[in-house]
Parts: sequence; C-alpha cells; structure tokens
Amino acid sequence: MNLVKSALLASVMALPLASSAIADTPANALIVAQNIDDIVAIDPAQAYEFTSGELVTNLYDRLVQYDAEDPTALAAGLASDWEVDAETKTIRFTLRDDAVFHSGNPVRGEDVVFSLARVIKLNLTPAFILAQLGWTAENVDQMVTADGNSITIKYEGDFSPAFVMNVLAARPGSVVDKEVVMANAVDGDMGNGWLNENAAGSGPFKLQGYRPAQMVRLAANADYFKGAPKMESVIIRHVAEAATQELLLESGDIDMARNLTPDQIRGFDSDAIKVETYPQAAVHFLSFNQKTDSLTDPAVWEAARYLVNYKGMTDTIINGQMEIHQAFWPKGFPGSYDETPFGYDPERAKSILSDAGIETPITVSLDVINAAPFTDMAQSLQASFADAGINFEILPGTGSQVITKYRERSHEAMLLYWGPDFMDPHSNAKAFAYNSDNSDNNYAATTTWRNAWAVPEDMNAKTKAALTEADPEKRLEMYRELQAEVQKTSPIVIMFQAAYQVAMDADVSGYVNGATSDFVFYRLVEKN
Repeated sequence: MNLVKSALLASVMALPLASSAIADTPANALIVAQNIDDIVAIDPAQAYEFTSGELVTNLYDRLVQYDAEDPTALAAGLASDWEVDAETKTIRFTLRDDAVFHSGNPVRGEDVVFSLARVIKLNLTPAFILAQLGWTAENVDQMVTADGNSITIKYEGDFSPAFVMNVLAARPGSVVDKEVVMANAVDGDMGNGWLNENAAGSGPFKLQGYRPAQMVRLAANADYFKGAPKMESVIIRHVAEAATQELLLESGDIDMARNLTPDQIRGFDSDAIKVETYPQAAVHFLSFNQKTDSLTDPAVWEAARYLVNYKGMTDTIINGQMEIHQAFWPKGFPGSYDETPFGYDPERAKSILSDAGIETPITVSLDVINAAPFTDMAQSLQASFADAGINFEILPGTGSQVITKYRERSHEAMLLYWGPDFMDPHSNAKAFAYNSDNSDNNYAATTTWRNAWAVPEDMNAKTKAALTEADPEKRLEMYRELQAEVQKTSPIVIMFQAAYQVAMDADVSGYVNGATSDFVFYRLVEKN
C-alpha cells in the first residue's frame, strides 16, 4: 500500500462510526458517506441548504407531496383528499386519520395551521415560498384555518390551484408537532432553536442523532402511514474528501458514496459497485445581453443553437455531470419539454448568419465562473463558435463576480445555470419567458431581465395565462408550448441539465434521487 493510500486509510479509521476492520455494513442499516457541512438549519421553517432539504423530506410530511414511488407526481400526503374552489381561491383538505407524529401524538388540523403560520411569522429564508400565496404575519391566521380534521386554505392572486398545490408541497409546507415544538420554545422562537437540533415530524424516519458536520442517524418510523421503511436505520457520515469516500466504498465500510468525482466514477471496474445517474434540476445556458448591438439580431440567437457542440461536451468534459436538455423546465418534473432539436452544425449556422446579412467576425466577451467544468465548457464554446466567425473572449471570475455582472446587466455573453425554487413550472417560466418591464431601474431576478431581453407581449401573456389556468393537464401543456417557443426564439440558449451520480454497493436497491435535494428518498431502500 502506497503512502497516500495509507494516509487515507488512517483518516478513515479515525472517522466517527468507522469500523475497526474491513467488513460488510449491517444488513438492516444503510451507511452513506456524504459531505454534509452545508447544513445551516434543519428546522423546515428555516432549512434552505441541499442536505437539510434531504433531511426534511425524510423526517416530515406535507399535506400533499412528491414521494418515493414517483417523484414526478403530486400525491396525497397528510391529506387524504381535497376540494378545490378556484372561484373563491379556496382549497379544503381532509386529514388522513392514520398519521401520527414520532412522539405518538396524532396529526391534527391545528398542527397544520400552526406549521404553515409558523413559517410566515418566523419569516426565515424559505418563507417567501408560502408568502407568494398572499399570506402575511397579519393575515395568515385567517387564510389558514382548521375545523377538526378539515383544513381550509385561502390564497390571494391570480394563480392556478395547481400552482398553489405545488407551493404547499414545497419544503416549508412540512407539518410539525405543535405540542412538542411549543414545549421546547425559548424566548418566543416558536421552537426554532430546538428544531435545529431535533425533529418533530411524522415522516418515514425519526431523527435519532445529529451532530453538525459529523453525522446524521435516522431510525425507521414503524408506524408510518405508507408502511415502515425497509431499512431500520440510515446513517449519513460526513466525509468531505471524495478520495476517502471512494476508499470507504471499495473497502465495504459504507453502502453509498454521494460526492465522488467523474474521474472516480469512471474508474470503477468492480461488479461489487454500481453507479446510478439522476437528472438534476439545474439547467445550464449561454445567454446574450441585448444591450450589446451585435447580439440583438434573432439570426445570431438561431445560429448559436447550431454552434454548441452538445454531444462533444457530454461525451468528454462534462460526461456524467450533465446531459443534453434544451428547454427551461428540467426533465423529470411535470410539464417538462424534452425535445432536443438542435445539434452542432456550423455550416447551417454560417448560412443563417449569411442569409440575415450579418457580417462576421463578431467578437464577444464571455463571462464564466473560474472553476471546472465551466471553464472547460467555455473553451469548447470558444472553439465551436469560431467555426462560424463568432469569437469569444473568455473572462473568468469568481462565482460572486460573475453573478454580480449578470445582475448589473454589464456582461455581453454569459455561461451560467439556473434552478427552480420549488416544483412548479412557473418557477422557471417567470425567469425565461417573462419580462414586462425591461427598464434598468426595474430589477428582476430573471434571466430575461438580466439579459435585457424585452420579452414579446404575447409571450408575457402566455406565461401569465399558464400561471392562472385551472385545468392541471391543460396548464402543463401550456408550459410545454411555452418552452418550445423559448427554445427557438430567445437570446438564451439552453444546452444542458445537470446530472448527479451516486456510487453504491451492487446489493443496494430502491434508492430514489429526484431532480432536487427535496426528492431524495431512503424509504424504499433495501439490500438484496
């Protein structure tokens, strides 16, 4: 064993929960190695980090939720059924009668009212998601009410009920045990301090132990209304180094490694380890600022779509990290548009530019985050666009520098990515297909405004219409049509969707990793 391996092994043996000898993990426990030092809060009213989102999903339930059986379909959660009255902007939910909190307390209507109001009144980071429904600290007690197991939710604004349902299915819609939480409240914090070290949910797992940046231990909830998880426990060990995760997996000390590099993934050749790839929510795009005169002709936008070497990049520099996706709503979410009509065709691009009377060469600065794989992607774009006379001058910067320029609209071209705040197509449609006021003093956190693209009024109208459409299936079709239009006619060239690879023991099955951290499910995991 070389010195590097020896040092790694020594560090492994010093980790919490590390075994003293190489051996298979227990048959009734799933052992996961993961970098979990991003966690700031685990209270669902405050949690806003990737890993905390995973924990909230496995510890808590919502009235309606996306679940392990099908992360793309909205399903009943704590509510067994509901009635929608779009005319009065009211949804009435009936609680199921077989849900209990981990404490043994039954889930009651007043727990739901308390939980949703608590998010608004604490007004911590994710509160804006529920606040979209017109809820404020002053009115939420009238907007969310309960009569026994019947919960009435009112909302303000021209929203489709489907939009409201997706908001309620988001992380801050998680229901907490009022009795337990308020018993641990200190100085009017509504239990926030206690819930950042403990949990009070009804989900498939109970929080058995939590040590920040060290370990999370989950125990199966045998009384879960959908049935007890197959694993009696899930232990998530904080292992920051990818090399250590790899060594732990190969030695049999863990069942799953969550943060390996593409090179490590490609290096596995053992039948004992398998790799699963999961599409993620972030879409990666190239955009053109409409304040730059040479980039305002739609022929430039059209030609650009044929100058991206999509397959060349996914086969090499971003292999395993991204897949080709050319629409603003991610694949794997309801309403996604998965057609990919564009491919690398420099001759066609040159013809488009020539037919439009556009003189080349065109020189454009391209801002990019100075980190892999973004700089590699920028170099690929530089090479392929040069084939048609569009010359990129790459300007690398830190993430904050690049995003600041983007928000200031001071860039020319930008290589960046975007992800939704919650699982409703409007979350991205407002960013890629809406901009009703393009003035400099009307800042909007959208790709359209940041690229100074005055979205055509008919597209603005279609985006608003989709938001208000009451029929769920018709609404999703409206978003698909909107994505197809943006795909063809905007100065934003959507190229890829992020992918996430997880390496695990070949005996592990049933792990579900949806497109966001809110859709990581351990309930169906088993070892064969």
